[in-house]
Amino acid sequence: SRSNSSSSSSSDNDRQTEEDRKDATVRNDSTVPEIEEKNENKTVEDAETKKTGDLVDMFADTEDMFSENYNSPGMRRGLMGVAENPNLTDNWDDAEGYYRVRIGETLDKRYSVYAYKGQGMFSNVVMCRDAARGNTDVAIKVIRNNDMMLKNRNERARILRKLNDSDPDDKFHCLRLFRHFYHKQHLCLVFEPLSMNLREVLKKYGKDVGLHIKAVRSYTQQLLLALKLLRKCSILHADIKPDNILVNESKMVLKLCDFGSASHVSENDITPYLVSRFYRAPEIILGLGYDHNIDTWSVGCTIYELYTGKILFPGTSNNDMLKTIMDYKGRIPNRMIRKGMFKDQHFDSSFNFLHHEMDKITQREKVTCITSINATKDMLADMVPYSRLPEDQLRKVTQLKDLLDKLLTLDPSKRIPINQALTHPFITEKI
Repeated sequence: SRSNSSSSSSSDNDRQTEEDRKDATVRNDSTVPEIEEKNENKTVEDAETKKTGDLVDMFADTEDMFSENYNSPGMRRGLMGVAENPNLTDNWDDAEGYYRVRIGETLDKRYSVYAYKGQGMFSNVVMCRDAARGNTDVAIKVIRNNDMMLKNRNERARILRKLNDSDPDDKFHCLRLFRHFYHKQHLCLVFEPLSMNLREVLKKYGKDVGLHIKAVRSYTQQLLLALKLLRKCSILHADIKPDNILVNESKMVLKLCDFGSASHVSENDITPYLVSRFYRAPEIILGLGYDHNIDTWSVGCTIYELYTGKILFPGTSNNDMLKTIMDYKGRIPNRMIRKGMFKDQHFDSSFNFLHHEMDKITQREKVTCITSINATKDMLADMVPYSRLPEDQLRKVTQLKDLLDKLLTLDPSKRIPINQALTHPFITEKI
């Protein structure tokens, strides 16, 4: 169950890691066929990582656990394969409850650890070879052994098992949990191994301008199918973003992963920091009740990012997120504001928006009352800013923009149903 959080100083306490920076990377000339390069010569501004205050937005600070390039700040020499005395059984865990995995050790009498992948909020991840299945590769998450993790570790395994049992033919693109076991009091989850996440795909193949419309169409369909399974199982993922979507070696198939924030749809405690900030729906920020539509919103933000290579709503705080969202979507309906538990932090009694920002001269926070709120940015213009696209591609981009508008409707009750999204022309009409 998620605990309530105070949002009285979201600009100080809201924290982002991977999402707050976009490293400009140079793409190799070679590409894989399904991830084609777009020709727009776009540039991307580096966003400054914001890490202030003592409180941490735990739902926005989930690192990419499967990234080969991820180096955890808590990584110890023992995790990197430096010999330790295996007889020191009181030295299994570090101070934060992470298991100190050793390269070469065997888990559950069958999994030989050959690589350490990193750690996130909920676990650390290792790559292993399964002796019981011909030394095939698997990824194993070793859940932290502390009070917070102990409380929900069995729930996480139950959610994953429910998703897999509801999709026996593996058609709905949620990561497969092969089995679980316990090792030195740590819950260990055994997953299928996948190549890289979509943030890495964007960096490697998108050159910060995004992926080809064909790839985006395929990925969109697969993400919508994952949402369909979540809805069928009454489960909220609550942290959908490119980092939490893995692809196979060919880059053709994706899987939604990292269910560390997932819960049953009825367990929807109001908290302003649920979901990583850039993918956080307005109803969460306002403190409204929420449902599956928070995942719909996150998918919309993710799809836009896949095509453009840019974060759609790069707000620096919850308050700035609302401003950034309204720049594209217009004014948030008064009926939503009126019901919000945190409305007073963002709107006055007349529903005027109170924008909190840092004064560049005095370096103090100033509040600007904005009485007239209109959409000032055009999503389609951002999607085709420079080059002229071939007619067939322009048609698909226009269809994509229409689908995004429906996925990102401000009022969650009016967002497009998933079955309807799956029959949208962007999905059904091939390029």
